[in-house]
This record gives sequence, C-alpha cells and structure tokens, in this order.
Amino acid sequence: MDAVIKELSDELEKTQHDFWNISHQTAEFISMLIKISGVKNVLEIGTSNGYSTLWIADALKDAGRFGHLTTIEFYEKRQCIAKENIKKCGLSDFVTFKQGRALEILANLDFVPDMVFIDANKSEYIQYFDLLNDKLPLGAIILADNVISHAAKVADFLEAIKNDKRYQSQVLDLPAGLLMALKLS
Repeated sequence: MDAVIKELSDELEKTQHDFWNISHQTAEFISMLIKISGVKNVLEIGTSNGYSTLWIADALKDAGRFGHLTTIEFYEKRQCIAKENIKKCGLSDFVTFKQGRALEILANLDFVPDMVFIDANKSEYIQYFDLLNDKLPLGAIILADNVISHAAKVADFLEAIKNDKRYQSQVLDLPAGLLMALKLS
C-alpha cells in the first residue's frame, strides 16, 4: 500500500461508524485473500464511502493480475465520496461504480465475478445470494460482513449457504463477523 493510499485509509478509518465501514482487520484479511487467491473480477455490494473499495482495488492492483472491481452503492452522495476517494488514490482504472438498488443491478449483472463481497442491506443478503448463486463459477469466493453483529438479520442467508452442498463456509471471528464461502461445485 503506497503512502497516499495508506494516508487516506487511515483517514477513512476515523469515519467507520458514520459510514458503516468494515474494520481494519477485515480490510487486511480481504486484501490478503485477494492477493493469494488469484481472483480477478470482484463484485462489492455496498460501497459506502469507499473504504473497503480502496482496499479491494489496491489488492487487485498489487496482485498484478489486471483485476477489476465493480461496486454497487444505493446512495448517490456516498458513491460520489467513494469515487473521489478512489480517484485520490489513483485506483480509478480498477473500479467501476454502479449506483442504485443492488437487487436490480444484480438481476442484470453483465459479468461473472469470482469474488463477491457483501456489506449492504442485511435483510437482503439472502436475495443477493439467490440472484448470484447459479451465476458464480467453481472456485468463487463469497465474503459477507456483519454476520455476527447482525446475526438475526442475516440468519436466513447463513442457513442457506451453510446448507448448500455446493459451498464450504466458515464464519470468521473478525470484528462484526465475516462469512467466507468457497463454491466447490
């Protein structure tokens, strides 16, 4: 992570509670996972102010695989902030921004992601999974934040992915809880 990105990352960490950003530990984990897994096309559901977007785009750049991130945000104002943050870091070439309802955008998704990071409307996690499940390739990774902190709101999603024999999944004890699932078949 270069100095400009590190400085902005540190600034954005101060806004964690205002923008519902992931924790620094979760960001570090996702960054490392991208670098070691070989993913190229990442889908992020829930951009907010771009904190996780910055980490994902930087990891794709560092991995040197010409990867790309498509990120979805409902709120136009938050997306504008995220775009500016990504621009400041010189990562714009690695990110496509889509603004609107995630369910509508996912229904018309025009690419196949090999990693999905979910951090948006908790009550819609199950619907995101239902829309993406059959489209994801073998080896795809699903990450979902807030599965411990918002356990009741994501219970149906956790139950569905746990019982789907096509996936191996584990809830990681990172702040707020992070589900990681690997598509096996």
